[in-house]
Amino acid sequence: MKKQKFINQIEPWIGSAESHLMGRYLRSGSWLAEFDQTAEFEKKFAGFLGVDYAVAVSNGTVALTLSLMALGVGQGDEVIVPDYTMIATSNAVLLAGAKPVFADIEAETLSLDFGRLPITKMTKAIIHVSINGRSGNIVELAKICKSKNIHLIEDSCQSFTSKYQGQFLGTFGAIGCFSLTPHKIITTGQGGVMVTNRQDLYEKIKKLKNFGRLEGGGDYHETIGFNFKFSDLQAVIGLAQIGNIKERIKRKKQLYRLYQDGLSGFKEVEFVRTDLAGTTPMFMDILIPAERRDKLMRFLQENRIGSRAFYPSINSQPAYRGFTKDKFPVSGAISQKGLWLPSSLFLKKNEVGYICKKIKEFFYGR
Repeated sequence: MKKQKFINQIEPWIGSAESHLMGRYLRSGSWLAEFDQTAEFEKKFAGFLGVDYAVAVSNGTVALTLSLMALGVGQGDEVIVPDYTMIATSNAVLLAGAKPVFADIEAETLSLDFGRLPITKMTKAIIHVSINGRSGNIVELAKICKSKNIHLIEDSCQSFTSKYQGQFLGTFGAIGCFSLTPHKIITTGQGGVMVTNRQDLYEKIKKLKNFGRLEGGGDYHETIGFNFKFSDLQAVIGLAQIGNIKERIKRKKQLYRLYQDGLSGFKEVEFVRTDLAGTTPMFMDILIPAERRDKLMRFLQENRIGSRAFYPSINSQPAYRGFTKDKFPVSGAISQKGLWLPSSLFLKKNEVGYICKKIKEFFYGR
């Protein structure tokens, strides 16, 4: 009997377009660093989202950190972040010199519970994280922030191409941040993109990511900055991937529907509420009883299927031990129940069928 090929939890989709454009670029004798290809990628990214400005940086964590710095958030300021998120969100707040203040999430969307925001007179910003392309009522959150003179930053690192009420996530706040790591819908290996409609923020970000250098000023620097630049090598890959973004969106949504169909009727398997008209899931995620999740992961691994547990809640991370005494019951429960199934763009229908079959076998036997 033929041995089952291992199905990874996620792999990037790199095709002939990337190979062709990369080969052509390398043969052109360019310097590889950030230049005209990066500018073209930024233009395409901004154009897709319908915003005025996009700035490519070295990763999503940098994007979040520079957003806070560009908005003047720092020492003595508080920034509200969800307790359930990738740790980069809260790390960025600390890197900017501010204090992260954690808030619980909604079980229905896995994003901030706007009814329980711990806003104080020290709150300078709120970072809204749209986990796996989902969002709560970000229109309402934007109104709250405006009324209280609080900056709204969007961590849309998992949400490129997803929308809320017809508007792209990442475009509701002062700055939206995106990630281009290998498991995202488009990838450049590493990388991030910041978007905004404000020229003043755009100019600050451009300086901060490039040593504080004046635009066209050679080695004259107006402020202290960093080397958080992109590269044209990455941009060439990004241009190829954004060029077939409609196909990527289509495949992600088809994959999610295949899992929904294949796992329907399993009382042990719950899907987070997902409106595929606006949401493009990065990962194919399910919730199962917490006491059985790790056993299921081991069973899938034994059957040559990769999977990944949800992020631990931030307050349970060793790096944040003792940081807060507050309790976040929804965040804690979700982090222990959540599981990401294989989610690669090129996953075949029969492979999804095999995965669903094995999950059924785990719960109900052969």
